[in-house]
Amino acid sequence: MAPRTTAFRGRMEERHRLDDALRRARAGESGALVLRGEAGIGKTTLLEYLSDQATGCRVVQVTGVESELELPFAALHQLCLPMLDLIPALPDPQSHALRVVFGYVAGDAPDKFVVGLAVLGLLSEAATNQPVVCLLDDAQWLDDASVQVLGFVARRLAAESVLMVFAVREPAGEQLLAGIPALAVSGLDHDEAVALLTAILPGQLDRRVRDRIVAETHGNPLALLELAQRGKAELMGGFAFPAIWAGNLHDHYVRRIRELPDPTRWLLLLAAAEPTGDATVLWRAAQSLGLGPAAAAPAEEAQLFEVGEQVRFSHPLIRSAAYSAGTPEQRRAVNAALADALDAEAEPERRVWHLAAATTGPDEDVAAALYDAAECARARGGVAAAASFLQRAAALTADARQRTERTLEAAQAHLDAGRYDTALGLVAEAEAHAVDDLQRARADLVRGLTGRAARSGSDAPVALVRAARRLESLDPSLARDTYLDAWGAALVAGSLAHPDGDLMLVSRAACSAPSSSSASPIDSLGSGLATLVTDGTAAAAPALRQAVTSFLDTNVPLDVFLRRGVLVANAALSLWDFEAWDAASTRHVALAREAGALAPLANALNAHRVVVLWRGDVEHARDLGLEEQRVKEVTGTQRASYGDLFLLAYQGNAAQAAPLIATVAAEATARGEGLGLQIADRATALLHLGLGHYDLAFDAAVRAAEGNLGPFTAQALPDLVEAAVRSGATEAAMSALDRLTAYAAVPESDWAAGLLARSRALISVGDAAERSYTEAVEHLGRTRLRFELARSRLLFGEWLRRERRRSHARIHLKAAFEEFAAMGADGFAERTRHELLATGEKVRKRTSDTLNDLTPQEGQIARMARDGRTNQEIGSELYISARTVEWHLRKVFGKLGISSRRELRDALPDREVARAT
Repeated sequence: MAPRTTAFRGRMEERHRLDDALRRARAGESGALVLRGEAGIGKTTLLEYLSDQATGCRVVQVTGVESELELPFAALHQLCLPMLDLIPALPDPQSHALRVVFGYVAGDAPDKFVVGLAVLGLLSEAATNQPVVCLLDDAQWLDDASVQVLGFVARRLAAESVLMVFAVREPAGEQLLAGIPALAVSGLDHDEAVALLTAILPGQLDRRVRDRIVAETHGNPLALLELAQRGKAELMGGFAFPAIWAGNLHDHYVRRIRELPDPTRWLLLLAAAEPTGDATVLWRAAQSLGLGPAAAAPAEEAQLFEVGEQVRFSHPLIRSAAYSAGTPEQRRAVNAALADALDAEAEPERRVWHLAAATTGPDEDVAAALYDAAECARARGGVAAAASFLQRAAALTADARQRTERTLEAAQAHLDAGRYDTALGLVAEAEAHAVDDLQRARADLVRGLTGRAARSGSDAPVALVRAARRLESLDPSLARDTYLDAWGAALVAGSLAHPDGDLMLVSRAACSAPSSSSASPIDSLGSGLATLVTDGTAAAAPALRQAVTSFLDTNVPLDVFLRRGVLVANAALSLWDFEAWDAASTRHVALAREAGALAPLANALNAHRVVVLWRGDVEHARDLGLEEQRVKEVTGTQRASYGDLFLLAYQGNAAQAAPLIATVAAEATARGEGLGLQIADRATALLHLGLGHYDLAFDAAVRAAEGNLGPFTAQALPDLVEAAVRSGATEAAMSALDRLTAYAAVPESDWAAGLLARSRALISVGDAAERSYTEAVEHLGRTRLRFELARSRLLFGEWLRRERRRSHARIHLKAAFEEFAAMGADGFAERTRHELLATGEKVRKRTSDTLNDLTPQEGQIARMARDGRTNQEIGSELYISARTVEWHLRKVFGKLGISSRRELRDALPDREVARAT
């Protein structure tokens, strides 16, 4: 997995205060600070932020533990343990005092004043060579003896380059560490809380429900995180009732609510069941139940909730408690009242949702209305809401066949929404109540698709082929669709597939499936991809071209493109059609985003980042990586991130790339994801080609080019040719060129023609080599493949230099160097620089520039500001406030050594080409 890079949300003032304290410590000034706030408010996260910022400092972290409250000096020992080797440098009385309190020698209990001086001296000694940052979390659980000493030390720090920061939970530690400068940590403001929820749950969020939850949590980050997990369905679709929480506090609120007068309890239950907090709807429904404004008074006096323009509970736990305190009959009654209170024209979906909750048994009219509402929600991009409607519609359907049909549709919708466990539960239910073999086969299909989406897996192709074979006699069209799913699963499983799920066997099975008289876009796609593996590119090209054209030029249904988008992009890649590859990938991402379809979005982003990198847009690839990470965290998707591997390979950073590649390879092996292994090998080959480590590149390229994974094997062959030639393995290079020639047998592709010409040039001599290099540059120069063009210029320049044509070599090498540098392909840039030096050209060595010091979010904001976006525009797009944008820009200015937005264009060169959004 890629290193996690979770964006910090909000806390501008707090971070500014911590940054300033750290700056002073680095400048030789000591300081102390106490962070005070309620549980979950973000104190620990701020300490983690400070730890991350304290590069070059000695960071010591201590966490208070309640069970050690009675152990004198336990926390002090934890703090000093990494510095005990410095005790001999202290005066004897202080040295002896520390050894006694830590139990290393016997003696009378020393004076705490002496112990305090000893700790102060120890920290001063530790700070001689580098600043010391002491982070003490949960300080309310530090033992009294340690607190007294640490408070003494914190008040006497002066010029020791020591920073001490305590985090204390209020109200438990109100009087603790009094007299030390304090910083009150409160909840996130509305914009930052919204940004946090959006980061946790990418996709469609119901605005009214979201705003109500932000208000009720008072911006407490922990409460928002917990509620997002427990109430994910409510947030993402707006159609769910409060999640029931377990715990003493929840039970306490239930007891308090049950002690209220009956009208008040009814009103609280009504408010809890109405997810948007619409006071008008609440009072309209309350009136039908005989409740008036007086019913609210006892709850408002008890500070449980308040009713103004909006209904707000004092805490989400109270809403949950109010709902769970009602009986099933009472819940149905309030939902019926809410259904009557809602305008059927203005809010038909919300009305039918409450109507369904009030229904006691099967009701086809309500079920049909829910089914229609699901279609409306899906059309507006609400996949999560559609899934909820379909699931409830199935529950209210009396007819067994129809109920199973709707259950299967609900399972597929939950799969698209990234709710894999719910999808599998519905599949089991559908299978148990299936009325015929077709429904049982379809249950097999959805189960296989869910397993593939969640885990990849070597068994997924076998399961899907089994489902496809069962479907051949039952539904030939669905059988062909399922073989296409099996093909995709076999591609991902690659060399790790179960023997019965090998890509060649799956492709042969797909080719032998019943054909259709009028091929649909899906039929053409399935036929083309299967033929690609069994008979090669030339035989597959007509069907692949027809499929790609159909998907891009016709209105293919949303659910079809969401499910097949990656395979359409793979078909375009097989045709060596970069424009179609880019267009298919871009559309897949856009449609998945709009639909809130997180499972397809995870796959789409993974594939699209590779496209973006191949056109040389490294910065955009980084931005997409942040989004991909968030989506995978929400859905629990376990798939290697190919973009991360290629990005580090581009940059030539072996220290970072090697461990990540090894981790990805190990995880891919554990998941049965052979394509992940192949990508790891390709990235390894690319990394070492850039660094000039040709033997290592050759070994990796050989592994990447083994077998037949269609376009992925084809793309590895040019690297193998180059690595083999540079390693002296001429026969391997010629064999790889022969294979590449077969894979690239498509007319009118400058991409294929360019790489073929470059590969021929590598194994040619004299005029033939020059003609091939010239041809490669001409073909690739007509594409947007900046990286491949720069590589071709580099290789041409290297050849020209070895032919002693230095002036001509410089032309191509300079162009390649500029392109690599602009793209951030530092490994290849350095290789090119060495070649230029060999021609006699003076080229400054690329150093680690300050752009690499920017965090991914800082880089994204800086680029948007460079391109003329206002703080408000940037904040709206990134779901952060304009103030947070300004704070980030101040950080960017400091790192880049500039003072205004006007200087960003020079300090942050435009490394991008025009990008598709």
